Amino acid sequence: MSNKKVIVVGAGAAGVFAAGTAAENCAEVLLLERNPKIGRKVLITGKGRCNVTHHTDEVDTLIQNIPGNGRFLYSAFSNFMPQDTIDFFEDYGVPLKIERGNRVFPQSDKASDIVDAMARYLADVGVQIKQARVTELLTENGTVKGVKTESGEVFFADRVILTTGGKSYPKTGSTGDGYVLAQSVGHTVTPLRPSLSALRCREGFCSDCSGLSLRNVAITIHDTKKQKIIYEDFGEMLFTHFGVSGPMILSASAHMREMQAERYTIHLDLKPALSPEKLDARILRDFSENLNKSISNTLGLLLPRSIIPAVLHRAGLRPSEKINQITKEQRTRLAETVKNLTLTVMDFHDIKEAIVTAGGVKTSEVNPKTMESKLCRGLYFAGELLDCDGYTGGFNLQIAFSTGRLAGLSASE
Repeated sequence: MSNKKVIVVGAGAAGVFAAGTAAENCAEVLLLERNPKIGRKVLITGKGRCNVTHHTDEVDTLIQNIPGNGRFLYSAFSNFMPQDTIDFFEDYGVPLKIERGNRVFPQSDKASDIVDAMARYLADVGVQIKQARVTELLTENGTVKGVKTESGEVFFADRVILTTGGKSYPKTGSTGDGYVLAQSVGHTVTPLRPSLSALRCREGFCSDCSGLSLRNVAITIHDTKKQKIIYEDFGEMLFTHFGVSGPMILSASAHMREMQAERYTIHLDLKPALSPEKLDARILRDFSENLNKSISNTLGLLLPRSIIPAVLHRAGLRPSEKINQITKEQRTRLAETVKNLTLTVMDFHDIKEAIVTAGGVKTSEVNPKTMESKLCRGLYFAGELLDCDGYTGGFNLQIAFSTGRLAGLSASE
C-alpha cells in the first residue's frame, strides 16, 4: 500500500483529479491553491454552464480534436475516458446531458454544481487543502523534495504534481507560475499563445458592427501562405470593437497555429442556406417591390442593419443608390459580397481573455505513460500547463481530468 507524501500545486480541474486520485491510492495529499476556493476557472467555462467533456468512446476521436500534441495523451485518455468523467460527476450527484455536437453539460446548466462535486470528492478522500502560492521547487540530486511558498513556508514531499494552468484568465489564478517552476528545473516551455480566442481584424467595419451577433452563418478560413482552406464551420459569431468573436470564431482560432498578421482570412457567408441563384432571385424580388427606394433601405429585409454599409462598400455600391438604377452587374457583385464577406485576421485577441493557453511544458520532456518529468524525478505535470490544447467542445477539460488522473495515480505508487 502507498503512503507517499504528495503535494499538488493548483486546484483546478487537473489538480483536483490528481489530488483526489493520489489520496484514493492511499497517499497523504496536500493540495496548495493560491485562491480561497478551488475550481475558479471551471466556474467560468462554457459561459458558466461548464462543457464538462465530449461524449465519445473512441480515443482516436479525442486525439483528432487535440491539434497540439494529441498523440502524447494516448495513455492518459485510455486510462480515463469521457464516460469515466460522466460516471464520476453523476456518482457525485450531478446529472449530465448531451447537447449538439456531443457536448456534455450539467442538466442544471450550472458550472458551480461541477465545482461543488469536485469539493465533495476532495473531502471524501481526505485531501488537505491549504491556500498558498508556490514560488519554488525544492530539489536534491535531480529529485524533487518539496515546495516553498510566497510566505516562506516549506512543505516536504516524495512527489510534487504541478497543475497550475496556463496564462489565460489570470484573475482565476492562471498567471503562468507553473511555467517558471518547470523552467527552474530545466524544462523547456514552448511559446505561449492564445487558443479558443477572439480575433483582431484589419477591417474597420467590425467596430461599426460591434455587438452584432449573427446566427446561422458560415465561415471558411483560408491560410494565404499555404493557399488552402484550414477550417469551415456553421453557426454563431459576434462582431466586437476589435474584430470578431463567438463560438465559431473561437473554434477557428485553434486552427491558426502559425499566427502572422494578414496570413489568415475569414470568408463569411451571410446567407449559407441560399445558393447564389436563389439569393439573386431573393434580391430581385426585394428590389422589384421597392423600385423607388434607396438600396440601403431595401437591404434591411435581407441583412442586419449595422452590416449593410460594409456589404455595400465592398460591393462598390452607394447607400443612396436607387433600386431602379442598379444594373445586373451591380446586383451580382452584391450577391457575391453577401456570400463572401472577407475579413483579414491581424492577431489573436489578448491571451488574458483566451479560453485556453496553447504552448507550455514540452511534451517530449514528460513521460506520457506516467506524466512524470524526464528531467526531475518525482515531479509530475497535468492539465493546461502541458503543451497540449484541444478544440472547443469539452476536449480541454477532458485533457485536465485524464492527465490529472494519470499523474495522481503515478505519483502515489
